[in-house]
Order: sequence, then C-alpha cells, then structure tokens
Amino acid sequence: MQKTSDLSVDRERIAATEPVIRPYIRRTPIVEIDGREIGVDGCRVHLKLELTQHAGSFKARGAFANLLLRDVPDAGVVAASGGNHGAAVAYAAMTLGVPARIFVPSISSKAKVDRIRSYGADLVIGGERYADALAASETWAKLSGAMSVHAFDQDETMAGAGSLALELEEQSPDADTVLVAVGGGGLIGGIAAWYASDVRVVGVEPELAPTLTRALEAGCPVDAEAGGIAADSLAPRRIGERVFPIAQRHVDRVVLVTDDAIRAAQEALWGILRIVAEPGGAAAFAALRSGGYQPRPGERIVVVVSGGNTVAVDFTR
Repeated sequence: MQKTSDLSVDRERIAATEPVIRPYIRRTPIVEIDGREIGVDGCRVHLKLELTQHAGSFKARGAFANLLLRDVPDAGVVAASGGNHGAAVAYAAMTLGVPARIFVPSISSKAKVDRIRSYGADLVIGGERYADALAASETWAKLSGAMSVHAFDQDETMAGAGSLALELEEQSPDADTVLVAVGGGGLIGGIAAWYASDVRVVGVEPELAPTLTRALEAGCPVDAEAGGIAADSLAPRRIGERVFPIAQRHVDRVVLVTDDAIRAAQEALWGILRIVAEPGGAAAFAALRSGGYQPRPGERIVVVVSGGNTVAVDFTR
C-alpha cells in the first residue's frame, strides 16, 4: 500500500522518518487479551505497550525525529510539556549530546518532573497549564536562539509518532480499529496519516479536555476545556493546527470518557496485566472497557497504551 497526499505528514514522510529514528527508539511490544476479560465479547484486543518506550511514552519517537531531522543550533533545544514530551526531549538531548531546557506547568506530576531532571535537562516549572509553559518556552527560544520542539503541532513530531503505526501494521496487520488517546493530537495525527483511512482510527478524549471534539464540531481548532485527571498529558486547550486537517480527513470519530472510566481502566490494566499506566496512557483503553466504544462482533481492535510516567498506584485500597 503506497499513498501520498497533500497533507503535511503522510505515509511517505513517516516511512522516510522511521529508519532515521530506529536506532534510538524501542520497537514496543503488543499483548493480546480476550475481550471477555474486560466485558467485551466477540472481539480480539491487542494492546500496544508504548509505555515501555524510552522516557516512558510514545513521545520519544517525535523527540528524536526533531533532533535528528532538523538543524539543531549550538544553543540546543527548548520544549514545553505537560511532562511526557519534556521527558522525551530531555532524553533525546542527553542521548545526542544537545543542551535542553524544558518548561512544564505546576500540574505536571512528580514522576514526570523527576524523570526530566534525571536526564540532565534544565527544568523550569511555572504557570498552571501547558499553555503557560508554551508561552514561556517561546520567549526563551527568542532570547536564546534554541530550537523549539513542539509537543504535537510539528511535522517531525507527527512523523515520529507515525512510526508507531508503521510498527502496528507489521505487528497487527489484520487490525480493523485503532483506539488512540488525544491531547494536542500529535499521536493520532501520525497514526491517522499512516493508515490514511484504510484502518479505522478512533480518538479518545477525557470529557474534561475535548480538544479534537470541539475542533471537529467547529470545523477548525478552537479553545476547549482543559481539566481532569489526565490534564498533564491530554489537556493542551486546543488541537494542533497542523494536526487538524489530518484528523478531519482520516479520524473516524472521537469518543469521550469520564475521569472515573479512566481510573477504572488504570485499575483494569493493573489487574489483568500488572501494567501501571498513567491516566492519559489508559484513556484509550477506558473507551473500550467503559462501553464508550462498542466493537462489532469479530472486530480486531488495537488499543495504544501511550504512557506510564506515574507513581506506583495502590489499586487494592
């Protein structure tokens, strides 16, 4: 299957990006569970365990794509993040010997802050939300000359994220549907660009952070609510401008899930597989487990478990 398009990121671009970043990223595993284990009869469920990626999330793919495919100045790189992107950029910068400054808001979890620091980046914590960190990072980029590495609305970021779908096509070649959590949209943009509507791609968002939902309703990116349990990874306030045309063309639909459903999905992942996923990482699974997404009989579903940067959780309490 070979497709090109007028979109900024497509199969051709992803296929060209993947071999560049391959030496620096993990080919993450897939595990199959019986749908009956989560109360869904008659379907196969493959979990793509991207929380086992370097730096604890899929974000490492886009971080390495940026640092390897763009001209990095002597001033290094700067990134704004709820936590996962910052950890990924810090890890990539450490690996490649590049200076990095990372801006995160005060809502970032201790696990993510500690991980960023462990990679030696210059960490700045300030503001309440991702938008505050982004504004501070943009100011620093102008003052320092550092290269800005956007968390989602950058072609290299999406092309790197799209390498996950390239792997999926090899690991689960008969997949009918891929469930993907949405924040700013870098991951779903890359996955949707790769499959180009040949596989159903379904976005999953928290009810309290419906960035893509609001954009699709309005016909363009607009501000949305930015709260909830997964706010440090899935609440940037609006979907990316470069992401949106890809999502509009190739995302089948978007499902909203509650914070309670996300917590229950975290507990289920622990109970079934002893996997500790962060709230944003468990959101896609929440759509399937809660009934927000109801599969057809015999449907072959892939769920991306996108991140695991969280403290250990006691699910027995």
